[in-house]
Amino acid sequence: MIMNTPRIGLAARVAGIKASPTLAVDAKAKALKAEGADVLNFSVGEPDFDTPPHVCAAGKAAIDQGFTRYTPVPGILPLREAVCARLAADHGWNYQPAQIQVSSGGKHGLYNMAQALFGPGDEVLIPSPYWVSYPPIVQLSGATPVIVPLDEKNDFDLDPTILAQYAGPATRGIIVNSPSNPTGSVLSATALKAIAGMALERGWVVISDDIYDTILYGAAKLPHILDVDPRIKEQTLILNGVSKSFAMTGWRIGYTAGPEYIIAAMNKIQSQATSNASSIAQKAALAALVGPQDFPIVMRDTFVLRRDFILRALTSIPGLSCVRPRGAFYVFPNMSAYYGRKTAGGQVIVGSVDLADYLLDEALLAAVPGVAFGADEFMRFSFATSMNILAKGMKRLATALTDLK
Repeated sequence: MIMNTPRIGLAARVAGIKASPTLAVDAKAKALKAEGADVLNFSVGEPDFDTPPHVCAAGKAAIDQGFTRYTPVPGILPLREAVCARLAADHGWNYQPAQIQVSSGGKHGLYNMAQALFGPGDEVLIPSPYWVSYPPIVQLSGATPVIVPLDEKNDFDLDPTILAQYAGPATRGIIVNSPSNPTGSVLSATALKAIAGMALERGWVVISDDIYDTILYGAAKLPHILDVDPRIKEQTLILNGVSKSFAMTGWRIGYTAGPEYIIAAMNKIQSQATSNASSIAQKAALAALVGPQDFPIVMRDTFVLRRDFILRALTSIPGLSCVRPRGAFYVFPNMSAYYGRKTAGGQVIVGSVDLADYLLDEALLAAVPGVAFGADEFMRFSFATSMNILAKGMKRLATALTDLK
């Protein structure tokens, strides 16, 4: 006899959290491809390059040498020293190993930060469009994400006047991401100086997500909050990693630099969650940071050609507009001119989710709906794929949009 098993109640925090939409689109696209469909996937947020051979060799050597046990919670000392050396060489910033935490990817580092810093009653400012995981990670800490809108007409730069309107007595911090996922935009020195000034005056923590800082187009140096106002250093956490710069997304190594007492608090969180990041992946990340630094440059030079191609293709489609990315490997075109139109089957395209479903089902073209980034008028396309796929994909996109009536 089969008994009805009662459902176990879930924690209330789960109800307000959605699974990552970027990973969901990627999974659906891969499932269709596994069934034999000729899907062109523009949804995935990872380089299409292989991890450099010398980095892979370091990981293999770690296994062969038996480096497969627990490591210190903050990460192995040579890797934290290498992070300090990289920050000094690349930016002139002085950090000590005790101010560094190595985590299981940048997302895990951000989660550790939120758990250590925020709680019920706190508010965290998040400029929008934002990376999909910022609001949920803040919510999981018990705090409230406060979304600060950015304007496409201003190249998605932050307007200090608008920021001041969304800040309040409960504001505890702000998350900045430059270059940005999903827009590829860069925050100006003026915007960063305003953020630093408000943070210093009101005691906010600034979380600077720098994961795309090696994928920057143009000769100008990337404006950074620590450079425009060095006084903010003791209130700033720098989030970075090797996922994007060395094509190591699956290795899951991120790192955080910040005030020692905050890093110590994050280590408490990590000690009860993962203990430490993968020992093998830490050795590989060490090889990436201390070895040749030409790999990110090779990727960047390839990406800039792809960026220029996809921009030309998108802006040649009637009704589309797109801010020119200054970094990362995404374009974020405004697709709203096609909302309200109908498919051949009579379905009305109401917003970015409908359009994303239509493109995947009818054109076998996978992109991420802008609503996932807090901007329903847009869609995100990754150009971390071959020029051949970019060309085929843009033709399919133009045809599919033309078919909407």
